[in-house]
Order: sequence, then structure tokens, then C-alpha cells
Amino acid sequence: MKRTEKQYRMKKYLLLVFLVGFTSYAQKEEDKQREIALNESTNLTWEGNKALSENDFIGAEVDYRKAIAKSEANGSAPYNLGNAYYDRETYSEAFGRFKQAGELSSEKPNKHKAYHNMGNVFMKQKQYEKAVEAYKEALRNNPKDEETRYNLALAKELLKKEQDEQDKNDENKDNKDEKDKKDQDQKKEDDKKDQNEGDQKDKGDEGDKGEEKKEENNEGEGDKKEEQKKQPEQGDKPQEQKQPRPNQLSKQQIQNLLEAMQNEEKKVQEKMDAKKVKGVKVKNEKDW
Repeated sequence: MKRTEKQYRMKKYLLLVFLVGFTSYAQKEEDKQREIALNESTNLTWEGNKALSENDFIGAEVDYRKAIAKSEANGSAPYNLGNAYYDRETYSEAFGRFKQAGELSSEKPNKHKAYHNMGNVFMKQKQYEKAVEAYKEALRNNPKDEETRYNLALAKELLKKEQDEQDKNDENKDNKDEKDKKDQDQKKEDDKKDQNEGDQKDKGDEGDKGEEKKEENNEGEGDKKEEQKKQPEQGDKPQEQKQPRPNQLSKQQIQNLLEAMQNEEKKVQEKMDAKKVKGVKVKNEKDW
């Protein structure tokens, strides 16, 4: 029984030794492969640098991308590719590669350069707040770099200027909005005043029309009353013959008077004729 337990422990120990040895071997093999990959990546990076120096951007880009794919430990490949994009003013692509280099690099000097260049990209894009943060991160990895410190101060100054302009624009916008609101209120008040004046004018016109109509009606009634005065009242018959005034002779009386005068004048004429015959002059007088 004891012998069996001893054998079990021996087997367990041998298995442990085997596992440790295998793990160590595997780790060494893995490290070896990583080293090989890093070497290949470094060589490709060197090829990319050479192509870029010969103004062969496409060839350099291909070599850098291959180097990045070969080993994640090679921070130089994305950093150099980022510089190539930056020189061609492809800032979005450059930022992505600098960010990748900063994350892959384990050494502070490499991280410093990556974040410094990220700050430069933000400055080109006028994103001053992000540039300030990038330069701060670069200084954490290399506090002695004067260029990064200068860029940080410049980014802060530009950010302050931008914020002051934004505050001024906001203030102007608020003043403009307030002025527009006052203008709108004044316009509404003027429109309301014009409308009230228009209503009063319409009422005045209606009153004037009413007065004119009333006057016309009064004039019409006055004309009717005048006509009624001229016309005989209802039930009365018009006179068929006007009665002569008390001192006025009638036609018959005048006719009779004329006949009498003619007869009298005839008698007088006969007398005169008779006297002419006798040769006696007489005075001719009318007795009527």
C-alpha cells in the first residue's frame, strides 16, 4: 500500500517536471519566434525608410504595413508610417499611426515622440484642447523636452484665444437674439397699433357713412314733406275754377264794360259829327 502511494507521487513529480520543462521549452520557442518576427519587422521597416528616402511613398507604405503585420513589438514601423502620412498632409491617417506607435511602444522615449507628433496633428487640425492633452502626455514620458514644452504653451495660448472668441461670439449672439426679440416685440406692438388704428378708422368710416345715410334720409324725408305740402291733402278735390279776388272784375263784367264804352264812344262820335255839320267846335272829353 505504501509502495503504491510512493509510485503515485513519483509519477506526479515526473509529470510536473515534464510540464515545466515543456512550458519552458514552449516559452523559449515562442520568444524565439517573436524575436524572429521582430527582426523581420525591423528589416521591413528599414526597407520602408529606404523607399521613402527615394520618394517612393507607395513602396514605403507597403513595407511599413508589412512590418506592422509581422510584429506588434515594432513601434518604429507605425511611427515612421505616421510621419510619411504627416508629410503628405494626410493627418487623419498620420494620427492613427502615431496613436498605434504610442500604444505599442514600451519605452518612454518612443512614447514621447508618438504623443508629441499626435499633438502636432491636433495643432494642424486646430483642435487645440486635444493638442494640449497630447503634449502633456508626451511630457510625462520626457519632461525635459523643450520643444514639446514650447508646443504645449503655444497650444494653451491658442486655446485661450479660441475660447475668448467663442465667448465673445456667444455674447454677440445673445445680444443679437435679445435685439431680435425686442424688434419682434416692437413689430408685434406696431402691428397691433396699426390694426387698432385701422379698426378705429373703419368704425369712423362706418359712422360717417351712417351720418351721410342719416342726412340723406332726413333730406329725403324733408323732400317728401315739401311735396306733401304742395299736394292737396287726401280727400280734398282740386278747385276747377279759381274764384276772383274781391276787387277784381270778372271776364263778363269787363266784356260788358267794353261794350258800354264802345256804345258811349259811338254816341259821342255821332254828336261830334252832328256838330261838324253845324260848324260848332266842341271839346272831346271822355266821361268814363
